[in-house]
Amino acid sequence: MVTSGILPSPMRVFTSFADLFNDNELLRNTGLSIGLNVSGYLEAIVIAIPVGFIIGLFKYTRWGFQRQVDAIRYVPLTAVTGLFIVWFGIGSSMKVHFLAFGILIYLLPIIVQRIDEVSDVYLKTVHTLGATDWQTLKTVYFPSVLSRLSDDIRVLTAISWTYIIVAEGIGSQGGIGDLIWKAGLRQGRVDKVFALLIIIMFIGVIQDLIFIWLDRELFPHKYQAKDAVKSSSLQQKGFTNVVFSYALRVFGWIALGIYFILIINEYISFLGGYKPLSYLFGSTTWVINLVVIAFLSYKGWKWYQNRTDQMALQAIGAKTVKA
Repeated sequence: MVTSGILPSPMRVFTSFADLFNDNELLRNTGLSIGLNVSGYLEAIVIAIPVGFIIGLFKYTRWGFQRQVDAIRYVPLTAVTGLFIVWFGIGSSMKVHFLAFGILIYLLPIIVQRIDEVSDVYLKTVHTLGATDWQTLKTVYFPSVLSRLSDDIRVLTAISWTYIIVAEGIGSQGGIGDLIWKAGLRQGRVDKVFALLIIIMFIGVIQDLIFIWLDRELFPHKYQAKDAVKSSSLQQKGFTNVVFSYALRVFGWIALGIYFILIINEYISFLGGYKPLSYLFGSTTWVINLVVIAFLSYKGWKWYQNRTDQMALQAIGAKTVKA
């Protein structure tokens, strides 16, 4: 009913994955896009959180900047692409800053809004207990705002995938966006365009699951009621869930081992000069390394904390037995 030039058949889209892999370096371009995406929203988060707290907590900065922050959301990002090229060139740094700006202009007003939504009950409680400003910030504002902000960040990071097509179309330095322009639209391969869009959606789903996992790890209090229901006798974990969780954990450790082998190869080349990490992620390889180091540091800190708690419980149990 519809010509293949407008809407290709599912089989043609499926076979185009092989063409992308063989002819268009699909793995490398996907890795470049992931590196730019991660770099962009990490930069946006690092800038937005402190700036948002400064604007939201202090009345003078709010009076001076909140209207400007609200107004900047209406700037069309595609129109400022030329300015970013003038300021940062056409390299990867320009694309990272462009993606970060795309998230930043939406994230800043949300942080201010989340600060306003902090319940007065908690603020009055800590003031009654005689808490200082720093203690109020540490025990009330940070946990309350960041726990809600995590969901907003998870949603807003999809914006970077929206604008990555615009960013990667500049300079023709690779990436999924560059592939959509070159291998898809310029060559008239609509099937490749659909295949690349499916890849972006798949990466987005995986990214979403990672954010949900991070949210559960960093803010477990949000899931206490739900977990209590799941742990009841009516909703015990099934065999399939147990096997899937175990397989996912094993896959994670295998992937981590492969990563360490590849990162050693970056400095002590034993693969004949071939460096897979640099090939996949290009100039954003250091960001991927930073994310892995942060993850391992968090897991190490959590292991140490659990071990300390277990030792404290054992000491209490030993004292109880003696008594």
